[in-house]
Amino acid sequence: MEDLQTSEAWRVFRIQSELIDGIETLNNIGPAVSIFGSARLSESSPYYRDAITVASNISKANLSVISGGGPGIMGAANKGAFKYKGQSIGLNIALPQEQVPNPDQDINLTFRYFFVRKLMFVKYSMGYVVFPGGFGTLDEFFESLTLIQTHKIRQFPVILYGSSYWQGLINWLKDQALTLGCIDKEDLSLFHLVDTPAEVQSIIEHYHKHLKEHPQDENRLTV
Repeated sequence: MEDLQTSEAWRVFRIQSELIDGIETLNNIGPAVSIFGSARLSESSPYYRDAITVASNISKANLSVISGGGPGIMGAANKGAFKYKGQSIGLNIALPQEQVPNPDQDINLTFRYFFVRKLMFVKYSMGYVVFPGGFGTLDEFFESLTLIQTHKIRQFPVILYGSSYWQGLINWLKDQALTLGCIDKEDLSLFHLVDTPAEVQSIIEHYHKHLKEHPQDENRLTV
């Protein structure tokens, strides 16, 4: 007989446990912005330094900062929030090559399942700031666009940081995906492209003001 702890049924209980832990831990964090980006960019990268500034500005506006909890851009985001006494949250992921949580976190959760972790990002964020990154960063970016495009969540700011990094991808979307009819022209307006922390802050503050005036939009999950 299959051992319960290695069965598919037991996996469902682990998933349920992660969902409950995440919801109970994050349910009262208040308005928050998630910052994504590569774990491989070091402190010498200008993107690392800008991520610290972006997170610091968000914290000064009394918003929480959520990152993937690891090094690189994630570490810069938590460091910027922590530095200015903002609430710094890390949603870590257990990987075969273990991701070590960065030290600048007030709240530290570790997930086994990517999809549960991604649910926590989208459920508790009022905006995404997406710095240069690899497959994981691209996954978060495109999933947010898919959820907005299909009206599974209400539209919220999705901000690409660094035109020199992202412009080639945007050109491809226009030249290939749009030209072939795989996306609509309006889909290209679902995200912003910026190059400075000030631009990020302007977009976030404008949307935060909107939420204060329209509190019914705070819970963006529609299904």
